[in-house]
Amino acid sequence: MSLTENAMIPLLDAEPDLGRLMSAEQIEQARSQLLIRRHVVEAGPWDGERLRDAGPEHVGLLILDGLMTRELALADNVSGELLGPGDLVRPWQAGGPERLVPYEVRWTALERTALGVLDRRFALALTHYPQINAMLIDRLTERSQRISLMQSISQLNGVDRRLLTLFWHLAERWGRVTASGVAVPVPVPHRVLAQLVGARRPTVSTALSRLAESGELTREPNGGWLLTGAPVGIPTEEAARIIRVRRHHAEQRPPEPLERNGLPPTGRIAELVDELATLRAATARRRDDTAALAAQTRELFERLQAGRERRQADRGPD
Repeated sequence: MSLTENAMIPLLDAEPDLGRLMSAEQIEQARSQLLIRRHVVEAGPWDGERLRDAGPEHVGLLILDGLMTRELALADNVSGELLGPGDLVRPWQAGGPERLVPYEVRWTALERTALGVLDRRFALALTHYPQINAMLIDRLTERSQRISLMQSISQLNGVDRRLLTLFWHLAERWGRVTASGVAVPVPVPHRVLAQLVGARRPTVSTALSRLAESGELTREPNGGWLLTGAPVGIPTEEAARIIRVRRHHAEQRPPEPLERNGLPPTGRIAELVDELATLRAATARRRDDTAALAAQTRELFERLQAGRERRQADRGPD
């Protein structure tokens, strides 16, 4: 079941990070002009493919909260993509040639998920804010890079190695450092894990049991996961620099204390916590890169708006 809320909400209230290239004055102006509707999808299958013909002039659906999978069924194989807060998806697309390799796309909400609807009206208002458009393009770029990384992970030798690499990758988005290790509060079932790493479900279950016995990866009572070993292929002291506390469930509960039962954290975990401060420097570098992209997209959207106005004039009033 799904529900679209009638009330319009400011995009930058739902996703403040999209305005970080703008001044305070620009943000306040954008809040009143860039309005979206919130669409809630309950846990279970979601008929996202019915939107395929919605029209390419709509920007997309921005995941505000929750967790979804996009499954691609090809012959007797199913691969999956894990989507969460901040991801921009476009179930619709412009018309193209017929596919020589037919496949089926299925969407599933792993939990109650909220989507921001960036429709055609939003697209017209967006032409006045190239900074936000640049951030949205950045989200699409990040997603394409993650897909490439997931393809590489699925080709690693050994399912145990694939799973460990996958969870350290998930920790970059949703991980939080605790006294026991790095918690990844993402309730991903074995079936989805098998799709993500390109293996069969029984093989994944067996590999997870081995990893739990070795203490490298364990399932927590809340459905999340706990990484207790060293990052795969990355020096231990570098892990905290790239692990970002993202939204999802982590923001909905206070962080765990760094001391448990009166015992101080291990030296390794303490170092990880100290080095999390270096994330600010990485964010500043990313801001500079995105600012350059904003300048490049300004001209593109001006041409896009002019083309839409010409097409509207040709069609006449609705």
